[in-house]
Amino acid sequence: MKMSRLVAFSSSLLLGAALALTGAGIANADSSVKAVDYVALGDSYSSGVGAGSYDGSSCKRSSRAFPALWAAANSPASFHFAACSGARTNDVTSGQLGQLNASTDLVSISIGGNDAGFADVMTTCVLQSEATCLNRVATARAYVDSTLPARLDSVYAAIKAKAPSARVVVLGYPRFYQLGGGCLAGLSEAERSAINGASDHLNTATAKRAADHGFTFGDVRPAFTGHEICSSNSWLHSVNWLNIGESYHPTAAGQSGGYLPVFNSAA
Repeated sequence: MKMSRLVAFSSSLLLGAALALTGAGIANADSSVKAVDYVALGDSYSSGVGAGSYDGSSCKRSSRAFPALWAAANSPASFHFAACSGARTNDVTSGQLGQLNASTDLVSISIGGNDAGFADVMTTCVLQSEATCLNRVATARAYVDSTLPARLDSVYAAIKAKAPSARVVVLGYPRFYQLGGGCLAGLSEAERSAINGASDHLNTATAKRAADHGFTFGDVRPAFTGHEICSSNSWLHSVNWLNIGESYHPTAAGQSGGYLPVFNSAA
């Protein structure tokens, strides 16, 4: 009987030690998973233009942008916020990739809208005739078909070369307008529909190039549905004559309620 108790006691000690070691292993595994080296690249939709609380640089990086919000919530081992307002594909390859290396685990990027001239599209549509607006939208769509894919390939290949093990999440763009919404003035429905269609066209092209490089595409359009301009709860700035640079960019709610959940799901 005494021997049985001794064996049982010894067995319990061994089991406890094993569980302790296993628990330590799980804890270590969890901490290693969280120790992510994260780099945020891209344009104003990633830097957070429109969300306020900027860092004072010309890039207008916001503490309310989805990369900063994700980093604050997840405490990565390192976080480099390189996204910059106005960036085009060549700006990413020439000036934003310096922090990427073989240890980089996670990269986010939104890019292509400035290459396609969407700022000029919106300016044209706001200030000029419907016919001129629709022609400018058609020109942007043609650029997305003819030129943008190769430029995206160049960016994505450069990211892959510098950070071959990283998970890369490519974020798209929302539709700007809720058709049949509450806007009583401004652009015509035909203009709004054409602009939405051009955004869809850009997203389709971007998603294709991202997939071909093995990257994940984060489609933010479902998250922004019901929160477009002309909706009752817009997460996008309409034209703002007092701060023109924030026009047609996500608000702080658009970053936290639109972009962040999509990135969370893909990261």
